[in-house]
Parts: sequence; C-alpha cells; structure tokens
Amino acid sequence: MMPPFEKYQAVKKAYAAGANKENAQAMDKYMRNLFPFYGLKTPTRRELSKPFLKGVTKEEIAWDLVDLCFKDDYREMQYFALDYLKKVQKQLTFKDLPKIKQLAETKSWWDSVDSLVKLAGQIFIKDEENKEKTAALMLAWAQDPDFWVRWTAIEFQLEATDPDLLGKIIDRNLGSQEFSINKAICWALRYYSKTNPAWVRDYMASRDLSALSRREGSKYI
Repeated sequence: MMPPFEKYQAVKKAYAAGANKENAQAMDKYMRNLFPFYGLKTPTRRELSKPFLKGVTKEEIAWDLVDLCFKDDYREMQYFALDYLKKVQKQLTFKDLPKIKQLAETKSWWDSVDSLVKLAGQIFIKDEENKEKTAALMLAWAQDPDFWVRWTAIEFQLEATDPDLLGKIIDRNLGSQEFSINKAICWALRYYSKTNPAWVRDYMASRDLSALSRREGSKYI
C-alpha cells in the first residue's frame, strides 16, 4: 500500500505531465474560473489514474489521501479523490457520512457535490443497520447553514426514495430563495415522479413550491 502523501504526489506528477493548457483554459471558463485545471479530459484523467486506483478495494479507506486531494488547488485532484471514493464505496457506512459532509463543504460546486450525493445515497441503500440513523442525519442536513449540504440531503435518495423522508426534507427547504435549492427540489420530485407519479402529484398539490420547482418537478406528470 502506497502511503497517502506519496500517492498524492505521484498522482499530481502524472496529471502535471499530461496537462493541456488549451483544455485547461476552456475548463476554467466553463467552471466560472472557480478552480484551476490541468486540462485533463475525463478519459485521459481516468487512464492516468488507473495505476493509483488498482487494489484500493482491498485496503482501508485512505481519508488522508482524500483530504490531501481536496486541499489541492487543481480541480482534477478533487476528481481523483471522488473517483477513489467511488471505487471503495462498498466500504462506506454511516460513520463515514461526517466526512462526506466535510467534503460537500469544501471547494463546493455542482461537479463535486453531485458525486458526493451518490455516495451518500449508496450508504443509505447498503447500510441497512443504520438506515434510521442516516435518515435522521439527512433531516439535520436538510436545515444546515451550508446550502450544498442541504442540496445533498434533498438529492441523495435519487436511486432509492423513501417518500416520507423526501417530503420531510423538502418541507424543510420550502420558501428558499436559493436557485440551487429550488433546482434540487425539482430534480428530486421529477426523478421520483417516474416511479411514483401519484405521490409527487399529491405532494405538489399540497405544498407552496417555488415556480421553478413546480414547473420542472411536474415535467413527467
């Protein structure tokens, strides 16, 4: 097992060697110049990452490596950390949710938080023993001061939705003036309407949703 700092440095070296200035400028612009990029497109980045992700499922989760990557200036290093967590997601349990929250609060933007949403969702699905604890924690996240944490709570059930929990989480965010929160609400409702349109229809009829959430959330019903 390569020590976390050594692996972090090796990944940085590989990414820097493959850097593409023209791509980096376009990626910077697309992401509103929030983060510098090496300019590695996804297929290239994942190919460069392969040696560093080999065998990680047989090891304990290297949170020190994840933290180093999230402290790095370059956005691709956060992408590496997220690819790593996806690789080891079967090991993630309820006890790891505070780390997921910490990452959602760090260098936050939709590209990273979307991956964290999926990881939280997998914990909810797979850690049956702590399902009630996870649900209670998500209700707390739904009222967190950080709207990316609230976004995570609203979206984390996309792959397996408990309608009662979804309703309680959205209820805690009704009246929000945050565009991203209202967008998250509409996505959660629209996605769930594919499998339970009656519940979504009834929920929307009984709540004072934003115009955005109502319009886009009802797209399929």
